[in-house]
Amino acid sequence: MSKKNYVVVEGVIGVGKTTLTNYLCESWDAKPVHEVFEENPFLEDFYRDRRRYAFQTQITFLLSRYQQQEKLLQRDIFSPRIVSDYLFQKDRIFANINLNDKELGLYEKLFPIVERDVPVPDLVVYLQASSDVLLQRIDKRGRAYEKDMDPEYIQALNDAYNYFFFHYDATPLLVVDTNHLNFVDSEEHRLDLIQRIEEHTGGTTYYRPLDPGA
Repeated sequence: MSKKNYVVVEGVIGVGKTTLTNYLCESWDAKPVHEVFEENPFLEDFYRDRRRYAFQTQITFLLSRYQQQEKLLQRDIFSPRIVSDYLFQKDRIFANINLNDKELGLYEKLFPIVERDVPVPDLVVYLQASSDVLLQRIDKRGRAYEKDMDPEYIQALNDAYNYFFFHYDATPLLVVDTNHLNFVDSEEHRLDLIQRIEEHTGGTTYYRPLDPGA
């Protein structure tokens, strides 16, 4: 197994990024890096009126993520392995969906300036799920500001994420179909997924568990 000191878990809202990040950190005695979305003062307003609050929300996220990434450059000698529940470059996915042309033009001038100082992961794990499954998981976790999540917005995000990672080649990538993978409640599923992550050797690979009811 190649040593993976910096692993990123990615996917659309509700897919299980943070949960898997925590399991990996527990298994590897690694340091978690969680996206601090609750500290964005515009997020709740954004979910109520995406057009009005898109730019403020996006720039706040970009700068917050950049500040977190800067800290990753100072690795902890007592916990050298890091697992993050977001990829910095995914910020662009949301920008392209949510910003108008003028806002996006300004954003695209700022993004390359901050991106050049961002550390590169040893592996990215992309968790996939259908939009229906994502909406079920979002509803199940019951976050107040997500209760009126627009299904069309989730579908647009899902399409954009799939497009982004279909063309992604900046790092090794493991794409995991989670529609029939329950790593939250099934220890067997969880251990199997962790093993596949550990055994990933490079390039892009796909893991698609079979539907147990098929």
